[in-house]
Amino acid sequence: MRIVLLGAPGSGKGTQGKQLSEKYHIPQISTGDLLRAAVAAESPLGLRAKAAMDAGQLVSDDIVLGMIEERLAQPDSKDGFILDGFPRNIPQAEALDLLLMRIGKPLQASLLMDVDFDLLMQRLTGRRTCESCSQVFNVYTSPSKLEGRCDSCGGNLRHRGDDREETIENRLKVYEAQTAPLVEYYRGQSKLRTVEAIGEIADIFNSICGLLDAVHEEELQRAKDVPAEVEAIAAAVTEKLSEATGEKPMKKAAKKKATPKKKAAAKKKPVTKKKVVAKKKVATKKKAAAKKKVVAKKKVATKKKVAKKKVATKKKAAKKKVATKKKVAKKKVATKKKAVKKKVATKKKAAKKKVATKKKAVKKKVATKKKAAKKKVATKKKAAKKKVATKKKVAKKKVATKKKAAKKKVVKKKVAAKKKVAKKKVATKKKAAKKKVVKKKVAAKKKAAPKKKAAKKKAAKKKK
Repeated sequence: MRIVLLGAPGSGKGTQGKQLSEKYHIPQISTGDLLRAAVAAESPLGLRAKAAMDAGQLVSDDIVLGMIEERLAQPDSKDGFILDGFPRNIPQAEALDLLLMRIGKPLQASLLMDVDFDLLMQRLTGRRTCESCSQVFNVYTSPSKLEGRCDSCGGNLRHRGDDREETIENRLKVYEAQTAPLVEYYRGQSKLRTVEAIGEIADIFNSICGLLDAVHEEELQRAKDVPAEVEAIAAAVTEKLSEATGEKPMKKAAKKKATPKKKAAAKKKPVTKKKVVAKKKVATKKKAAAKKKVVAKKKVATKKKVAKKKVATKKKAAKKKVATKKKVAKKKVATKKKAVKKKVATKKKAAKKKVATKKKAVKKKVATKKKAAKKKVATKKKAAKKKVATKKKVAKKKVATKKKAAKKKVVKKKVAAKKKVAKKKVATKKKAAKKKVVKKKVAAKKKAAPKKKAAKKKAAKKKK
């Protein structure tokens, strides 16, 4: 199969191209990959491309077509190829057609991956890529189990810059302006095949294979019809040639048949003369010889007429045969064409019905998936909100407990400080009271001391 893949960014050309390459054992040729490989290999075309890129210019179509021609010369592309990413506009498509006709590998089909604009926006804007393992998820169609985390490795999911809504809108506008006109170009060549690239990847792939198999069968049928038509035309031509060449030999044969009779007649004449001269018979014999001559001439004339009639009848019969053969050949060709057209029509109807049923099934699946995705998103949002609410509650409780604990500590500190102050006051009061008592005792002792001395003196005097 020799195929060109058409479709907007996000339509799934790369995914389906890989699967088609594996099934039909033909290479998937991406012009981007060709450019990178040629630049890395430093081939003459690669060096020219690198010079253009370094100068900030676009790589010319001549360079790209040269790379494609080099790639198609490799053995793995003898049974076909899948072009992905080229052509992007009508001038490139025309140049590609000329190249493929020159190398004897014309396109068989142009496959359009048709996707609704809103679904494209969903696919591209909802795409999330793992920073660690590069696995791709989609928040709308295939979200990860953990929000913002990869299911495989647990890495962080990133929203790429070229998947932003503004960037995607610009890319789709460029596609609509430049590449979309190719659809009409290939439709005009009766090479366009359209597939609704919506739903499961496997279902889309099966519908693509059905379309391509139908293209292959049509080509085989054409190959069968061409020899039959050629044979019919060749038969008609040979009959005409034989008819044209057969007229002259038939006339010659008639003349040849007639000439011996003339000779015979001519021979008869000298015989009669010899007889007349030699025998010198009576005049009656001369009259008889003259009568014989007239009879011979009449016989020759009648034989000529009969020969001419035979030639005419043969010509008429040959012409009738040619006409009948032509009619039969035309009828056969017409019946074959009708049968082929009927088969093609029935196949087209069946394909259309299949496509219609698949579209309906795909739309239902998409609707159900959208609903499921929305439900999942809603449940995740609810779960996330609940988690956030519970976390907030827990945080508030912690804060409240911490505040209570802090207040208790403050109160305890205040109580302890008050107790200390009270103890200090009590201690100071006790000290002051003790000091007063001591002072009183000292004062009392001081007052009692002279009295004691006087008493002691009196006692001493009394003893004496």
